[in-house]
Amino acid sequence: MQHIEACLQPQSQYQTVSTGLDGVPWPYRALPEVDLDDIRLATTFLGRRLSAPVLIGAMTGGAQRAAIINRNLAIAAQRLGIGMMLGSQRVMLERPEVTPTFQVRDIAPDILLIGNLGAAQFGLGYGVAEALRAVRDVGADALAIHANPLQEALQVGGDTRWRGLLDRLAQVIPGLPFPTLLKEVGHGLDVHTARAAADAGFTALDVAGAGGTSWARVEQLVRYGHVRSPGLCELGIPTAQALRDVRDALPGMPLVASGGVRTGLDAARALALGAQVVAVARPLLEPALEGAEAAEAWLAGFIHELRIALFVAGVGGVDELSPALDWPLALTPGR
Repeated sequence: MQHIEACLQPQSQYQTVSTGLDGVPWPYRALPEVDLDDIRLATTFLGRRLSAPVLIGAMTGGAQRAAIINRNLAIAAQRLGIGMMLGSQRVMLERPEVTPTFQVRDIAPDILLIGNLGAAQFGLGYGVAEALRAVRDVGADALAIHANPLQEALQVGGDTRWRGLLDRLAQVIPGLPFPTLLKEVGHGLDVHTARAAADAGFTALDVAGAGGTSWARVEQLVRYGHVRSPGLCELGIPTAQALRDVRDALPGMPLVASGGVRTGLDAARALALGAQVVAVARPLLEPALEGAEAAEAWLAGFIHELRIALFVAGVGGVDELSPALDWPLALTPGR
């Protein structure tokens, strides 16, 4: 599991690019006129109710250690009433014997579970049948298709034939009987791609911006043991910028904010910029290796931070957050 080990290294994280979320103003009310315990965090995403607008982001699968991670995360998601996205299932489709490393429905029967396949594979022959298998064989509710051209370009044997892929996805997506989500992997979803994905029929988008884990860095750590192309590995659209740009371009499209989301305050800011839910991956890797209780504890703390952020802003629930919220007014003394 070289990729897991690489992700645990500090060098796997962006070194010169930040998410931009810390630059989003957050209001503070000395008399918030709400009760902390009454803050409403529940929401609906992809047709499923979540107790908080949080997804466990895509991580891994295909090996015994990956199975442990997935099951610990699924237990935590079930206990907390949040969603979970699986890691890339390509290995599962090519080697059916590893399917159990992705199967978590027996321990998480109620969660929003999202399957995951690579966009590049649809340019190389995947179609409706493969998408159906990825969802059916794990009992998922939806499918994420991840776009990762920079990662593929730096990966040993990466898939770099992407011409015509948008047309191919536009042929496949309308034939799927479940929600579909296009996601980047941490280098940011651009407006051109977001608009094309909407036209192709995707149900939602995950902007997966730059500022957290750089999968370009991960691939170079796996390949060489160090980062040889630091400039390329720092490419990407910061999470806050990607979120703003895509929200402005597609005001009605459900969005996931991921990429360097590390705290409940990060989550609150991302929701205020227009995300419906946030997804967290890298900070959960070590707790998931430790056990389900550690993963649950980390997530519970994250959700509590989100609750406190809304409380001190005088916001009664996530349903009150929107890009239309007047942050400059909210920060004006005496108002």
